[in-house]
Amino acid sequence: MPSDLVTVLAILVAALVLFVSDRVRLDLVALLVVVALVLSGVLTPQQALAGFADPLVVMIAALFVVSGAMVETGLAAAVGAWIARVAGGGAVRLTAALMTATAALSAFMSSTGTVAIMLPIAVRLAWRHRISPSRLLIPVAFAALMGGTLTIISTPPNLVASQTLDDAGYGPLGFFALAPVGVVMLLVTLAFMLTVGRRLLPARAPAEPVAEGPRTIGLEELARRYGLADELRRFTIAPGSSLAGATLGELRWPELLGVRVIAVDADPVAAGRSLQRRRQVGVSKRIGPFTRLEPGDRVLVQGPPEGLAELAAAHGLDFQELVPGSVVPSNLVFAEVLVTPRSRWHDKTLAELRFRDRYRLVVLAVQRAGERLSGDLSQVRLRFGDVLLVRGFPQAIEMLRREREDAVLLSEASEGEPPAPRAARAPAAAAIVVAMLAAMALTPLPLVTTVLLAVIALVATGCIGPEAAYRSVQWPTVVLIAGMLPLATALTATGGVELAAGALTGALGRAGPVAVLAGVYLVTVVVTQFLTNTTSAVLVAPIALQTAAQLGVSPVPLLVAVALGASCTLINPVSSPVTTLVLAPGHYRFADVPRVGVPLQLLLTVVVLVLVPLVYPL
Repeated sequence: MPSDLVTVLAILVAALVLFVSDRVRLDLVALLVVVALVLSGVLTPQQALAGFADPLVVMIAALFVVSGAMVETGLAAAVGAWIARVAGGGAVRLTAALMTATAALSAFMSSTGTVAIMLPIAVRLAWRHRISPSRLLIPVAFAALMGGTLTIISTPPNLVASQTLDDAGYGPLGFFALAPVGVVMLLVTLAFMLTVGRRLLPARAPAEPVAEGPRTIGLEELARRYGLADELRRFTIAPGSSLAGATLGELRWPELLGVRVIAVDADPVAAGRSLQRRRQVGVSKRIGPFTRLEPGDRVLVQGPPEGLAELAAAHGLDFQELVPGSVVPSNLVFAEVLVTPRSRWHDKTLAELRFRDRYRLVVLAVQRAGERLSGDLSQVRLRFGDVLLVRGFPQAIEMLRREREDAVLLSEASEGEPPAPRAARAPAAAAIVVAMLAAMALTPLPLVTTVLLAVIALVATGCIGPEAAYRSVQWPTVVLIAGMLPLATALTATGGVELAAGALTGALGRAGPVAVLAGVYLVTVVVTQFLTNTTSAVLVAPIALQTAAQLGVSPVPLLVAVALGASCTLINPVSSPVTTLVLAPGHYRFADVPRVGVPLQLLLTVVVLVLVPLVYPL
């Protein structure tokens, strides 16, 4: 065995040990692999660093930007809401819906691209249903891999197998040639993940979003914390109500009843009367003396119980729950703000600070030493340690966030799903993503070029800003993939893969066509755990073709086995970008993927070895 091959195998084993130990970050291990290949002399620095310029790596980084634009424009939330409506409640139904949607999309585009798009959707759905994302992301990755077995264009190994047959004079594989077996593989994967696999999944990632900075809490919790449960009420302006058409200045509720209007949300039905109003669906109106109440508007008010009772009696109001789950969410944000030791607010009243005019925020309550202050809040002199409960638009909260010398933002709460920062660009983002998918499926344009054009279009149309685009890229994942690609180059250059594959298929050559088919499939599966699926297909496909010629059998089932085996990267989590993408968001450890993937792989091996000879006669 050549010394270079021994060195590469040693580096491979060392990397796997570090991966399994979970003591070193995965991306750092990949960088150590790059350094080891250079120091050992197996690869030149240019060869070892080539992974960072690999089209696959560039495409993955660009796809993160595409998924980031989907989040920024609200597309991810919209798709997630649709999946949630279809799935209903429960983790099992949600898993089934996510896997089905992922597999369907993966059948017509890159599996990697599919996961990049579905990743934020799955995470948001997990948080919404208080499910750990680690319970959903491996199923999503596996569904994407199985979706790659449904059409000829869904993954590069399928194209490699088809081109190998065409070059040999057998003609290319049909568009759905793999589907008879691929559909069964997908169904088996679904059944396994919804039963046995579900019990093998960890619940390691937090079930709620963990944000840097202020903690996200519920409005109801804030109301209880500040003793506002009896002071906050919501009602809807009914058609024909005496309040319809009146302005807040005309009503004079603060002076007459001590009741303040906190928010007025536009009626979603009335908002559809014109384009301008349609854009205001679920968006709170700006509060002022000239704010006009209209039928269907939802009004949130604060006041003493007696004032609220008098208000309800005077206008026949039916007060609703504080935060109804069936209504369109408001775009107002509630926040807790701590006065700092060096704050310019110290010993000044809210009136002196012109707090409402300066920050565009309304102070609902003030706590001092854990006790809520009573009386006219505008005349309370603020002190270090006071906590203010405020409400306002997200832009106002962001402005206050920057006033670090005066205050610290402790927590935030919004009613329902917060609005997407670039929701107005959602139609443009949807058109660009659809065009990208169509180009991937129907044009000969390189996938990386297609995705880069989509990124340029998304940035140019304002669907995502340049800074947000860079932030959306999960750089540890990019580094991990870029750092592991040179290992595949080293194994190929030293003859390691060809040696192993040739030895195995040669040993089974006399055992019959079915045994050879099994050998080709298993070799592809094994090789794919250490190399990219495309690389494994490129290496094993010629061997399968030559073996078929020597045995005098049709090469079609052997090449189909190569294509299907290359999609089964279910054991080594860093062998495929599809599984690698979900490692960080799912907080997975290296061993989590093989724990689920090994038994599933055994089932899929039985499916392939039984069905392929039946569907594609040898």
